[in-house]
Amino acid sequence: MRHLKLLHIGKEENLHHYPPEATLLQSLSIVSMPMGLPSEQYARSMPDADVLVVDAIARIPGDLIRALPSLKMIHSEGVAFNQIDVETAATCGVCVCNSAGMNAEAVAEQTLLLMLGVLRDVANNDCAVREGRQMPVKERYMTTGTLRSLSDCRVGLIGFGHIGQCTAQILKACHARVFYTQRRRASEEIEQACQASWVPTQDELLSTCDIISLHLPVTKETEHMCDASFFQKMKPGAYFINTSRGELVDDQALVDALKSGRLSMAGLDTLDHEPVQQNHPLLNQPEDIAAKLLFSPHIGGITESSFRKSYQMIWENVRRIAEGQPPMRVVNHVRL
Repeated sequence: MRHLKLLHIGKEENLHHYPPEATLLQSLSIVSMPMGLPSEQYARSMPDADVLVVDAIARIPGDLIRALPSLKMIHSEGVAFNQIDVETAATCGVCVCNSAGMNAEAVAEQTLLLMLGVLRDVANNDCAVREGRQMPVKERYMTTGTLRSLSDCRVGLIGFGHIGQCTAQILKACHARVFYTQRRRASEEIEQACQASWVPTQDELLSTCDIISLHLPVTKETEHMCDASFFQKMKPGAYFINTSRGELVDDQALVDALKSGRLSMAGLDTLDHEPVQQNHPLLNQPEDIAAKLLFSPHIGGITESSFRKSYQMIWENVRRIAEGQPPMRVVNHVRL
């Protein structure tokens, strides 16, 4: 096993919480740097780095990749890799890898949380109890019958990878009817295990499902895919869930869909333009629209077990590089 130089860009405590086994650690020289520094500063800190391990939201531009001539692999700490210049990496012969599947169960659980949160209007009902309005709110629901059971819903998943399949497995236990769409239909075995039915077009999924949930990465093709046309095609009164990436959604189109009543509510674990500031447009809506938005702070995939699984994948790939083997979960086209 050859000695490797590893440059980490992210939270240094991750390296301490999830270290490699002793034999691999002895073969590594590691420098850790925070996010947000200029490329030149990273390059100076370890100009002969063999490996970059980076926070999933850390920006890794082409000039940094070109400034590290010994670089062989860039590994995201998460599933996302949209902040990495994968094309320049491929041109330079650098593999870009992610930790696909590391947080599938955790994000699926967060998805379920948000689905139930919007169906039962959890945040607003919590406020009602704290303000002494329990009985009027309860009586209103009994009169209107507007609270819904997940088992009565058709749930549409856009994307059916690791997270989508885990979500379907959980929804199966809740007796929801699950449908999905993606470019390639899953195998019959996977469909049966998840009790999920393939819908050939996204438009059909949007028009027939009570809940739409996103489970796909950000690419040039998917960025802001949830635009005015997307929401207009959704079933009137449907619910919208995003535990993938905020960049998938056009914020103004979402607000317009909530204003028009096309959407009943939206549950969002992630917003465009993170880290989210107080001037974010979705945080500055009138009370009637704000009441239709349920947020969580992009925590779906950051459970302890998710990070442990991620670093197991990272250290496995670092070992493979040290032993002259090709890494796994490569997301760009590199001739090895």
